[in-house]
Amino acid sequence: MSQDDDFALFQQIMGDVKPLHNDTAELKKIHHTSDAHLAKQAAAVWLTEKDPDYLSIDYAVPLKPEDIIEFKRDGVQDGVFRKLRLGKYPIQAKLDLHRRTLKQARDEVVVFLKQCIRMDIRTVLIVHGRGERSNPPAQMKSYLAQWLAQIKEVQSVHSAQAFHGGTGAVYVLLRKSSEKKLENRERHQKRLG
Repeated sequence: MSQDDDFALFQQIMGDVKPLHNDTAELKKIHHTSDAHLAKQAAAVWLTEKDPDYLSIDYAVPLKPEDIIEFKRDGVQDGVFRKLRLGKYPIQAKLDLHRRTLKQARDEVVVFLKQCIRMDIRTVLIVHGRGERSNPPAQMKSYLAQWLAQIKEVQSVHSAQAFHGGTGAVYVLLRKSSEKKLENRERHQKRLG
């Protein structure tokens, strides 16, 4: 086949193809983070701070005893959050906050989460109670939801399934340590390569 034949064949095949009218690509719009999101990020703190007083015991948005707590940081995969929400991850540690003052609870939560992070524990259950008889109702629940959202090591939170305490407890997924991230990366590379 000569070049002329090739070109004729190409023209024949491409004969009914319509050319594009626009010769420029439309790039995706630049994502702008809202002021509310920036404020939320600025309010988030690392647990490495020595003093837990950065977590307020002065005010929290009031929740009802039956309200579901849910929180997910950017970057947490939907499948991971779904498994957490459904109680599919094994509970590696548990903290019970019944009969604690807000200050005691706050201090215990900070110490507990620090220990879990140090021990590479990722999935924990914190029992706060529904607070139906407390005044105001669900006070501990309201504060705990606020504190957990402010701690950067907390990746996601969801009210527990009924068999783990229902709306009187929360599943907490903690950030993966650098060592665990490296371990996963190496494991996946071995599997792929």
